[in-house]
Amino acid sequence: MKKIFTLVFASALGGILTLGSYKLFIEKENPTVFEQSKASPYTIPASYITNNTALAKGETIDFTTAAEQTIHSVVHVKNTTTSSGQTTFEDLLFGRRSQRPQIGTGSGVIISADGLIVTNNHVIDGAQSITVTLNNNKTYEAELIGTDPKTDIALLRINADEDLPYTTFGDSDHVKIGEWVLAVGNPFNLTSTVTAGIISAKSRDLSGSYGQSFIQTDAAVNPGNSGGALVNTNGKLIGINTAITSQTGSYVGYSFAVPSNIAKKVVEDLMEFGNVQNGILGIIPQSLNTALAEKIGITETEGIYVRQVEANSGADKAGIEKGDIIKKMDDVTISKFSELKGYLNTKRPNDIINVTILRDGAEKTFPVTLFKNETINIPSIGLLKTTTKKDLSKYDLKYGLKISRLNADNSEEWKADGIDKGSIVTAINGVKVNSVEDVEQAISNNSSRIYRVEIVKNNGEKVSYRFR
Repeated sequence: MKKIFTLVFASALGGILTLGSYKLFIEKENPTVFEQSKASPYTIPASYITNNTALAKGETIDFTTAAEQTIHSVVHVKNTTTSSGQTTFEDLLFGRRSQRPQIGTGSGVIISADGLIVTNNHVIDGAQSITVTLNNNKTYEAELIGTDPKTDIALLRINADEDLPYTTFGDSDHVKIGEWVLAVGNPFNLTSTVTAGIISAKSRDLSGSYGQSFIQTDAAVNPGNSGGALVNTNGKLIGINTAITSQTGSYVGYSFAVPSNIAKKVVEDLMEFGNVQNGILGIIPQSLNTALAEKIGITETEGIYVRQVEANSGADKAGIEKGDIIKKMDDVTISKFSELKGYLNTKRPNDIINVTILRDGAEKTFPVTLFKNETINIPSIGLLKTTTKKDLSKYDLKYGLKISRLNADNSEEWKADGIDKGSIVTAINGVKVNSVEDVEQAISNNSSRIYRVEIVKNNGEKVSYRFR
């Protein structure tokens, strides 16, 4: 009896140690409930054939072809990071280091035969190494080509000995609410999982900051699906599954995907330029609603009201005026700001778009050449704008962005310290800045927080500020 008890105790102890080791060294909890491209432009394979979901009487939707076309191009992405946790009693007892490897998992989509893979930025954020496992169980080390935290898109590449199966981009601008879609990914490490649903909404902004434009679907998406494919019944990629909204961390009815037209543009920019090129219209917009319509004396409640037109911008040069109401961009209807933002996110500087506006009850269309964004708002400082040679020569500088406007909540403090409009920000978080993209990169490398800013005051004095 004593031997039996000893054997049972030893087995139980072994199981506890095994489970504890797995939890400690391998499993990485996902704390986020919100899973949330020179000579010629780099182009990604795409097909803009409209998805036909009309059925003859007696027919049913067949998802098998779309699933077969997609399942082999969706991969399992693993990222390994090193976590420096607190030293525990067990660490002291067994002489272990407090740094431990942690593994995070997600999904990705092969978008070219030579091994380009699109996934979410949050799937690989902070990774020290990235591995990709294909549906045939072959595993490859992946190279990180680039990321765009604003759209939560990242681009990887693997080198295989053969052409890989890939999914072709579709046209997300013309998907329809109610259209059938499939979500393909690796939820809970369950590889090659396919779920079906319909498009529930378009141009959905979940942040409230008017910076997002998601496709909403009721196809089941769970942690691990991030970076996976959202495809139509033709098997064309119309979105990259990115987020769920949930109080539990698991799927409760709705999921969200970055539209394929945005993802495709980001990929092409990363391949061609190394960062994302954003084209701007040059207006200060405001979404219409009943209250605003009554205030300005109009009956329109859908569209974008032009509050102001920036001087010498593309909109200004094209003839758009304050008080105009934007109704369409090219052939895309614009009824709210997230639709405008979503469409502009598919364009880059020097692209020409046809903007249809309503003015005095009549519609007019203007071809607008988009400009490069030259301003960025930093909450702790204010509005920064790209500099001219004249701006820099004043302080004998070779780089920097000038302060165009101080934020109202702390402007008096800055002014009291000799910093005002015209002062030059030369570095953020230790990174020299000379463009909006430089600032975005400096901030994104520190989880969107600013720790240190170097500024040249209006009197030429160089100072450095630290924030907590």
